[in-house]
Amino acid sequence: MQTLPNPATSTSQPEFDTVIKRRKTRPVKVANVTIGGGYPVVVQSMINEDTMDIDGSVAAIRRLHEIGCEIVRVTVPSVGHAKAVGEIKQKLRETYQDVPLVADVHHNGMKIALEVAKYVDKVRINPGLYVFEKPRPDRGEFTQSEFDEIGEKIRETLEPLVVSLRDQGKAMRIGVNHGSLAERMLFTYGDTPEGMVESAIEFLRICESLDFRNLVISLKASRVPVMIAAYRLMAKRMDELGMDYPLHLGVTEAGDGEYGRIKSTAGIATLLADGIGDTIRVSLTEAPEKEIPVCYSILQALGLRKTMVEYVACPSCGRTLFNLEEVLHKVREATKHLTGLDIAVMGCIVNGPGEMADADYGYVGKQPGFISLYRGREEIKKVPESQGVEELINLIKSDGRWVDP
Repeated sequence: MQTLPNPATSTSQPEFDTVIKRRKTRPVKVANVTIGGGYPVVVQSMINEDTMDIDGSVAAIRRLHEIGCEIVRVTVPSVGHAKAVGEIKQKLRETYQDVPLVADVHHNGMKIALEVAKYVDKVRINPGLYVFEKPRPDRGEFTQSEFDEIGEKIRETLEPLVVSLRDQGKAMRIGVNHGSLAERMLFTYGDTPEGMVESAIEFLRICESLDFRNLVISLKASRVPVMIAAYRLMAKRMDELGMDYPLHLGVTEAGDGEYGRIKSTAGIATLLADGIGDTIRVSLTEAPEKEIPVCYSILQALGLRKTMVEYVACPSCGRTLFNLEEVLHKVREATKHLTGLDIAVMGCIVNGPGEMADADYGYVGKQPGFISLYRGREEIKKVPESQGVEELINLIKSDGRWVDP
């Protein structure tokens, strides 16, 4: 247990841990990728192609995987699409490699899910859509017996899929969406995070009763505050129930462009900073390939995964001794392939050494026309500005940390 210094005997400041403490979860295997269990947060996305287009789907999956998407989801709206996934999986093995695949099954998809479970590594179901509930004409409240009767129907319908995945050693994602809660959940709990959580827990209990625990949970919403509240409540309820399932984070229907990225980051990063979340997807109304860099940027910014160079750069101001934007661009273009380094580009000496204290290398304007290069806090040499980027590269090479692009 961390203790604070006694103010009567110590003049030092209290130490605060800046490392995110992730919620402990069980490991869930999805082919050769593990979600939870202390493993790095996994990055996912979903292809846009019609799954019946075998060649197009294979190409799309490969494009995503090659740029760092670790698990790829495909839509499976029919039994025909489910069979096509088998061909996609086989062609990936023959022409590329065995990419972990998730089948997205909706709308009363019992037969579809059972068929596609033969071919994929994980099946995602939506509790609000997996079992069809007849609309109630009076839209009155459900009695407990009615609630339980529907629950038993859900169990009967879900059991064959659970048994199939359990016996094959595969995984399931129970993917609750705020916009598609089942009618009885809406009437019992309202259109609330509580309704989302109870919907997930109902399915979790069914799975546990069948000795199946290779499960991942998601509770997505298009409104960030709802999404954050649902995941926080889910983590709390699981702790109370002794459950330790990993969570898949995402803001559904986030949109496109700058706002879509900001909206996704606001929800995902907030929860990750709380220690909640084991796998993420940034859902943009753009090509799926555009989602992957955003995922990795979120993880890097929080110190959860380091997959690129971290650039520390001051905002431009009147003290800047060179064109900061231009120089940062040159430094980035020359070094962006060096995974794992921290490089600071600072426009003046006022804040430079202090702000870049944690960087591996520093590029600082100390006087007009010259650049001071640092290794950590140590100034190594001063060079003409025209030679700054070249000499930074030479410094990195001399330390044995350079690799050719």
